[in-house]
Amino acid sequence: MLFQVEMDVGIPTDADPVKIDTLKAIEKAQCQELMTAGKWRHIWRVAGRYANVSIFDVESPTELHNLVSSLPLFPFMTIKVTALCRHPSSIHEDDR
Repeated sequence: MLFQVEMDVGIPTDADPVKIDTLKAIEKAQCQELMTAGKWRHIWRVAGRYANVSIFDVESPTELHNLVSSLPLFPFMTIKVTALCRHPSSIHEDDR
């Protein structure tokens, strides 16, 4: 199942910068592992914001929830999820 996930990150200004930098490094590694595994298909930064738009390819909404909620910055995120399906006008059979 494909999902578009919009993640807006709102880290409090009084957060410990060392702790936040550590969380960011762990999250980057986790993102790249999920991309290598084919679960996190795409990620794009939203210009001018600390936000991204991502495409996930998972087995179920529960799997998506478990992946996203395991991200180190999850407590600081506002998330919007949209289920996707293949468009009949697409020229790509696998939508990759």
